[in-house]
Amino acid sequence: MNTALLRQRQPDDQAILVVQVEAAEMDEMWSFVQSKKQQRWLWHAIDHKSGKVLAYVLATHEDAALKQLQQLSAPFSIQQFYTDGWEAYQRLLDEQQHTIGKGNTQRIERKHLTLRTRIKRLARKTICFSKTEEMHDAVIGLFINRYEFGRAV
Repeated sequence: MNTALLRQRQPDDQAILVVQVEAAEMDEMWSFVQSKKQQRWLWHAIDHKSGKVLAYVLATHEDAALKQLQQLSAPFSIQQFYTDGWEAYQRLLDEQQHTIGKGNTQRIERKHLTLRTRIKRLARKTICFSKTEEMHDAVIGLFINRYEFGRAV
């Protein structure tokens, strides 16, 4: 949810419609700040049916980041999660609602490719990188907010 955009709008324009999502794909994507030793991860969840981004978190590769993504995704009442085999998903997602495998994560993997192509800071071999976490998160966050959550304002 783009809270900065909501603050700019008139109070009567701030109605929010949250739809129920039957299934979501979750994955994380690696990048770095300053050097490859300072890893930064983009965690995101997308609607399995439409491919629309539901929520994202920029953080380290730890369980706390997945917990934060779960909190942001909670309003969608997601019934089924599709992920890769990373252990955090197995620890934190209910096994009855969790399916592991590449067959159902094709949309989010494709989204990774698009992000890596459009944002050079996410490319694996590049001379373009962020010097601070704040700038790294701002660039990626602004891109996602602009191209995934609409062009309003």
